[in-house]
Amino acid sequence: MWGRLAASDPGLLRFTAGLRTVTSIALTLAVLAVLRVDVSHLVAGAITAMVATFAIREKQRPEQAGTLALGLPVALASLSLGALLNRHVVIGDLFFVALIFGAVYGRRFGDRGTALGLIGFQMYFVSLFVHATPSALPGLYLAIAVAFGCAAVARFLLVPQTPAGILGRLRRAFRVRFAQLVSAQIELLDAGPDELDRAVEEVRVRTARLHETALMIQGRLADGTSDEAVARLVQRRIADAEIAAERLGLLLLTARSERRADTLTLHLPGAPLPAAAGRPVHDETTERLRLDLEALRLLVLRPAGPTPGTALAGLRNRLLGYREEEHLPDASPAVQDVFRGIGETARAVLGLRIAMDGPQDESDDTPATSRSREELDAEDAAIEGAEEQEREREAAEPTGLRRPTTRAAVQVAVGSSLAIVGGEFLSAQRWYWAVLTCWIVFINTASTGEILVKGYRRLLGTVLGVVAGIGLAGLVGHHVWTAFGLVLLFIFAMFYSAPLSYTLMSFFVTAMLGLLYTLLNTYSTDVLVLRVEETALGAVCGVIAAAVVLPVHTDRRTDELLAGTLDRLAEVTRAAAEQLSGAPPTDLVEKARDLDQALADLRAAVQPLTHPITPLRSRRDTARYVVALLETCAYHARSLAATAELLPTHPSIAADPRLRGAGQRIVRNIEAIAAQVAGGRPAAGIETGPSIAAMLEPGTLRAPRYGRVTDRVLRHLQRLDEAVVGLARPLKVPVRSRAG
Repeated sequence: MWGRLAASDPGLLRFTAGLRTVTSIALTLAVLAVLRVDVSHLVAGAITAMVATFAIREKQRPEQAGTLALGLPVALASLSLGALLNRHVVIGDLFFVALIFGAVYGRRFGDRGTALGLIGFQMYFVSLFVHATPSALPGLYLAIAVAFGCAAVARFLLVPQTPAGILGRLRRAFRVRFAQLVSAQIELLDAGPDELDRAVEEVRVRTARLHETALMIQGRLADGTSDEAVARLVQRRIADAEIAAERLGLLLLTARSERRADTLTLHLPGAPLPAAAGRPVHDETTERLRLDLEALRLLVLRPAGPTPGTALAGLRNRLLGYREEEHLPDASPAVQDVFRGIGETARAVLGLRIAMDGPQDESDDTPATSRSREELDAEDAAIEGAEEQEREREAAEPTGLRRPTTRAAVQVAVGSSLAIVGGEFLSAQRWYWAVLTCWIVFINTASTGEILVKGYRRLLGTVLGVVAGIGLAGLVGHHVWTAFGLVLLFIFAMFYSAPLSYTLMSFFVTAMLGLLYTLLNTYSTDVLVLRVEETALGAVCGVIAAAVVLPVHTDRRTDELLAGTLDRLAEVTRAAAEQLSGAPPTDLVEKARDLDQALADLRAAVQPLTHPITPLRSRRDTARYVVALLETCAYHARSLAATAELLPTHPSIAADPRLRGAGQRIVRNIEAIAAQVAGGRPAAGIETGPSIAAMLEPGTLRAPRYGRVTDRVLRHLQRLDEAVVGLARPLKVPVRSRAG
C-alpha cells in the first residue's frame, strides 16, 4: 500500500502539501481557541494560515523563511486597507483592481513576487469575507500574527520538507513506477485476445507515469543533490532506465506480433494492434521469459543488501548475461530481442542502484556483470569530466505589453472590473466571489481556451459543492468544532486533489465555504446559490477579458509551443546523429530533457482543443494525432541520444559517418515543419528518400546484430524519419520525394 501511495503521488508532494496546510490551520485554531477569540477571528486565522502555507513556493528553506517574514507585513497592510476602504465603495473597488493588477504583475519577479502578490490579494479578500472594520483590526492583527507563526512552525518543525528529502521520495516513486511498468509488461505477455487491448493500454499508461516521475526528478536534481556531477549522474541513470523500460515494452509487443510493432501509432490511444498480436504462446521459452521479467521486477524493487552472495546477485548476473549473448533460448529473433532487452534493462537498473545507493558488493559478479560495471564506471568518469556548456537563449524575452505577466495583469484587471460591476448587481455584500473566480481562472493559464476550460471546470465543481454544502450545513448545524474538523478534512482533500482535477478541488472549496458560512451565522441556501451565480459571472468576465484585451488565442499559443517542441526535437536529433557519426560529445541528456519539457508544455496547452466539450471534432482528432506522433518522435530521439552517449565508453559501439546524411535529412525536415508552424514563409516541402533501414541489407554494414552501429540505431532513425513525414501531413506541409 505504501508503494502504491508513493507511485500515485510521486515524492508525496500532494500528501505533504495537504498535511502541512492542515497542520498549520489546526495549530492556529488551537492557539486562538486558548486565547478565547470569537468565531470570526477563528475563520480569519484559519484562512490566513492556509494562505501563508500554500503561497510559499521556494525550494530552499532560507528563501521560504524570507518570503514568510515579508508576507506578514504585506498581510497586515492589505487587511488594514480592506477594513478602512470597505465603506468607500468606489475608492475601495479601484484599490482592489489596482491590488489585483500588482499581484499578477508581481509574478514576473519569481516565486517570491508570486507569493507576496497572492498573500496581498487573499488578505484583502479575508477582510471582505469576515466584514472587517477598523475597530476589529487589533484582534485580527493578533489572529494573523498567530497564523503566520503557526505556518512557520508547521513548515519548518512539524512537517519539514527539504529538497534532498523530496528527491529521495521521488527516487522511491520512480522505482515503484518502474516495477509497475514491468508488471504491466508481464500482463501483456500473458494477455489473451480479449484482454490484449486493456493490457497494451496499461503499458501505455504506466510508461507515461514513469516518464512523468522522471521529469519530476530531473526538475529537483539541482537543489536535491550535493553537487552538479552527482546531479548529472543521477539524471543520466534515470534517463537510461526510462528508455530501457520503454524499449522493453516495444520489444515484448513485437514478439507477440507477426510483424514489428508500429511505433508510429503506439503512443496514440486506441491505435490498432499489430496483426495476430492476440495469440499468446505458452511454452518453455515463454515461461522462462515470464520468470526473467519477474526477476527484473524484483531487482527494481529490492534495495541493495549488505550481505554478499545473495540470490538477488544470481538473478542480476543471469539477466546481465543476456547482454553478452549468454544462454539465449533457441527461439525466434524477436523473442531473443526481448531477452536482450531484459539484459539492457538490468544493466540500467544496476546503474540506477549505483547512482542512488552508492557502491555495491562485487564479490559474486560474473564476467558479464563485471564488464557492465566497467562500462558504467567509464560512463561515470566521462560524465564527471564533462565541461559545463553554457545554454544559449535563442529569443529575447518579450517586453512591454507582450510580456506574459504584464498582459495577464492587464487582462485580469479588466476582467475583475467587469466582475465587480456585475457582482454588485447580484449582491452588494458578496460581489467579491465573482472577482475571486476571475482571478483564479487566470492563474497558470496562457490562452483564451485554457481560461474557458478552467472557468467551466470551476463552475461545475462549484455547483456540485453547493449541493454538498447544503447537506453538510443541515447536518452540522452550529457545532463549531465539528464544522472546523470537516473544514480541515476538505482542505486536505482540496490540496491532495488539486493537481489531479480542478473540478474536484473546486468542489471541496465550495463545500468548505458552506461550512464557514454556517460558522459565521450567514448560511442560507440563497447564499450558496448566489455563489454559483457569482462564480459563473466571474468565469464569463475572465473569458471576455482574455478574448478582447490583448488576446492570446489557443491556436497561436499551441503553434508557438509546437514550433518550440520541433526546435528541441531538431536539436536532439542533430546532436545525436553528429555524435553517432563521430563528432565530439555534447550534453545530449540535457537536450533530451528540454525536449521532454517542451512536449509536456504543449500537451497541457492543447487540452482546450482535445477537451470532450469542444465542438470542433476534426481539430480535436488532429491535435491528438500530432501530439501522439511527437511523443513517438521524442521516444526515438531520446533513444538515439542515449545510444550516442555510449560511444566513448561502450566497447561494442563505434561511430559511423554514414549516419550523418540520414540525420541531416531528418533535421532539415523538422526545421521545415517548424518554420511553417511558426508563421514564416510556407515550406517548399519536406524531403523523403531511401529507407534508412536499407542500411541493414547484407553487405551494407559489416557488423553483428548488436555490433558497431546496431540495427537499433538504424531503426530508431528510420522510425523518426517516418514519424516526421507523418507530422507533415496534418500540419499541411508538402511532401516531395527524391529518388535514390
